[in-house]
Amino acid sequence: MAQAAQKEEISFPPELIAFIDEWKVKPGSLIMILHKTQETYGYISRAAAEQLSLLTGIPLARIYGVITFYHFFKTTKPGKHKISVCMGTACYLKGGQDLLEEARSLLGISGGEVSEDGLFSVDQVRCVGCCGLAPVMVIDNDTYGKLTKEMLPGIIAKYRS
Repeated sequence: MAQAAQKEEISFPPELIAFIDEWKVKPGSLIMILHKTQETYGYISRAAAEQLSLLTGIPLARIYGVITFYHFFKTTKPGKHKISVCMGTACYLKGGQDLLEEARSLLGISGGEVSEDGLFSVDQVRCVGCCGLAPVMVIDNDTYGKLTKEMLPGIIAKYRS
């Protein structure tokens, strides 16, 4: 006899609950609540989405509709170090796609995956506002500009230790 999958439970911290309570009564508040939830956990798990539905009265289907519509929201846990490769016009024209492919190749992952050691995830982003430094990559809160593929192994190595 097959066992039923165990349901993941989550307990929101008091600060997040207070934020939700403050915002849930405001029209159009779902995106703000989702941003705060992702800021708290790094992503929005199924358990977090279910808890949000209970706390706000917003149907789970609507919550998932918003999460999956906006690329900013993640439903899987990212790596410890989040790598964002800019694909805005300037970065794309100056080699952003090559940087994205090289970073994923070096880490042995593809889009939406996390490196085997759990340290890295790589996403493409539309613009980081550093067009004069194109092509640009951001790791955590560190911005690297005027990059070449050859520079990536050294940069990534800094975050492994």
